[in-house]
Formats: sequence, C-alpha cells, structure tokens
Amino acid sequence: MARGLMKRTVCAKSIFELWGHGRSSGELYASLKSYPVDKMLPYLQSDSTYKINIHTFNKTLTQAEKIKKIDALEFLPFNGKVNLKNPEHVFWILEDYGMDPNNVPEEPIDLYFGRWIADGQRELIESYSVKKRHFIGNTSMDACLSFIMANHGRVKPNDVVFDPFVGTGGLLISSAHFGAYVCGTDIDYNTIHGLGKASRKNQKWRGPDENIRANLRQYGLEKYYLDALVSDSSKTIWRKGMLFDVIITDPPYGIREATRRTGSQKETVKSAERSTENHIFISSSYHLSDIFFDLLKFAAEYLVMGGRLVYWLPIYRPEYTEEIIPRHPCLKLISNCEQMLSSQTSRRLITMEKVKEFKDQDQNSYSLDGQYMPYKGHNSFREKYFSGVTKRIAKEEKDNQK
Repeated sequence: MARGLMKRTVCAKSIFELWGHGRSSGELYASLKSYPVDKMLPYLQSDSTYKINIHTFNKTLTQAEKIKKIDALEFLPFNGKVNLKNPEHVFWILEDYGMDPNNVPEEPIDLYFGRWIADGQRELIESYSVKKRHFIGNTSMDACLSFIMANHGRVKPNDVVFDPFVGTGGLLISSAHFGAYVCGTDIDYNTIHGLGKASRKNQKWRGPDENIRANLRQYGLEKYYLDALVSDSSKTIWRKGMLFDVIITDPPYGIREATRRTGSQKETVKSAERSTENHIFISSSYHLSDIFFDLLKFAAEYLVMGGRLVYWLPIYRPEYTEEIIPRHPCLKLISNCEQMLSSQTSRRLITMEKVKEFKDQDQNSYSLDGQYMPYKGHNSFREKYFSGVTKRIAKEEKDNQK
C-alpha cells in the first residue's frame, strides 16, 4: 500500500518504516533498542546486503561526521554485508535542524532512523516542467499542481478525463501520464488550433506545430489523446448520458484570461464570419458564479457514478466562508484545499464526487438551495484582486520615497 501511494504522489519525497526517534542521539539509541528485534531480523540476515544513508535538513555534515554517526549504530544486529551500489535493504538516519538557516543549532532538534520503503514521484515536476513544454499559454498549469489534481481525481488507466477549459492542455498531460484517455474544449479558437501570438518570451508568433497534440507527443502520450474542440462550456455539445470518469479543470477568473461565453449581453445570437468554413460567435461576459454553477451542473449530468470533479475556485480571503462553495445535490464535497495567491486572495482546490443520478429537476437546483446568492458576491473577484495589487504598488512606492 505504501509503495502504491508513492507511485502517485508528487508531494512526498520518500516513505520509511520508522524504527526509532529521539530528541537527542541518546534518545534515538534508546528508542532503537526498544524496537522489537523480531521486526528487525528479516532485514538483517547474514545472506542479505544493506547500506545506511544519512540526510540532514538545514545543515550540511562532513563525510567524517556522517561516518561517525553511522558507526554509532553498531549496536544494531546487522549480520549482512555492506553494499553501497545495489543493496537489498537501505536504512536512513534523518536529522532535523529546524527551519531557520540563520540560526542552525549545534545538535539536531529531532533524529529518526528507519528502513526505506519507496521514493515519491517528485522527479515528475522537473521532467514535465512547463519551462520545457512545447506549447504553453498565459495560464498553463504548473506540473506539480497538475499531478496533484489528477491524484485528487483518482485518475486511473483507461479513464476518460475531460477539461472544459482546456487551454494548452496542461491538465490533460498529468492524466494521460497515469494512463487515462483525455479530451477537452475551449472557447478560444486560436488556443485550440495553436494560432496567434506566443506566450513564451522572445517568441512573437506560435509555430506550425504548437498545439495540445504536440504536447502529449512530447511526453510519449499521444496515444491517449482523444481530441480538443472549440466549444462554449456553458452550452453543452454532448449527447445525454454519463460520458466522463473524471472532470479536471481550471476555469478562468478574469485575471490573465477573460471569462467569456458565446452570445451578446441580451442573449441574441450574432455571428461573425471567420472564413468560408468556420465562424465564431460574438462573446459576452460570463460571471464567475455562473461559470462554477454551470460546471457543477455539467459534472452532475455527465460524470459516471462515483466520478470526480476537481477544479480551482478563486477566493477573496477576507470574505471567505465555507458556505460560498457552490454545491449540487448530485455531488458530494470530498476535499477543499487552499493555495495562497496574495495576502487578500487565494484559490481553493475543490474535489467533488458524484453520488446521485442526475434528474431533470436537478437542472437549476442551485437557485433553490440558497447556495447561489452567497457566491454571487464573488463576481467582483477581479476588481478585488486588482484592488489589492494597486494598494500594494502604492505602498511600495510610498516606502521607496521614505
């Protein structure tokens, strides 16, 4: 189970079976001596090989200091042979010297000794880094957060994962890495087709092969790519029925990407001819509250039973309460995690699970249960966000003049 967890997580570095812990070397040794010998013996047999590593947090030890600390563990009944290159069992001494690099104590605050079980997937953050990605946009999701979202969605092989605000497809990549088939929609024709101005510094226009498919090809994941369509998420294009195992998305907040939907403010459909084959609708503003309730309604209707919706919800922190999180009778709130954006704003990673079949009477349920009104106040999130930015700039200028 531990190894299975570590095959997915990008948050944890390593996992160990703890054999001893103390606030000092003496406490650690006493703790190790009290650890049941029968639990140690399977890993200390004479026909086995092992090595001991030492890792310090917030301090660097010399090789001589490390060897001295390892030699001090000679009271443990190690009967196997030391093998530094390819040992069967690896043990670690972990020493914690606190969090302040300017005030490092002489002795560690905590010491741990344990058997290494597995490493996490931290290397995925670097190997899937947006900096090295072929096709990016203004709001391409950080690789670490993309994998966290895929884990919250419990994405597994052969799932069908959908992103209704797909952008450059960053969230599709993490799901495809775990073996899911991926697809998405976006209202922006240029983004879906990889046209127009580039987001990368020192590049004016996007190249001929800058698109979502090329991103998945870059990581050897093209076989999991279904398609990306130009579509308005508020006006569904899908046939009735449960289609998706997971919906993972990062809707626009109106900061770096505009919140838009097709149609004029009066909801009269006006079209502008793009070419002989394609046309686009005139877009109108799309309130944040409407974006999220449309998203919940879509998830309630198109997720399979037990399927998950994972999305980011922007929050103005001074006004935040749990009551403003949009709800739907078909969806159960699983988790609500915060990522700070500034002192005044943050975004919440919301995970919901479908627990009830969608019925026609659930179409506009949010307007009946009182959940819609509290969140409508956050339609002004953009104004509040930039109000904080303006105040911070003014304060910095005032401080510089002193």
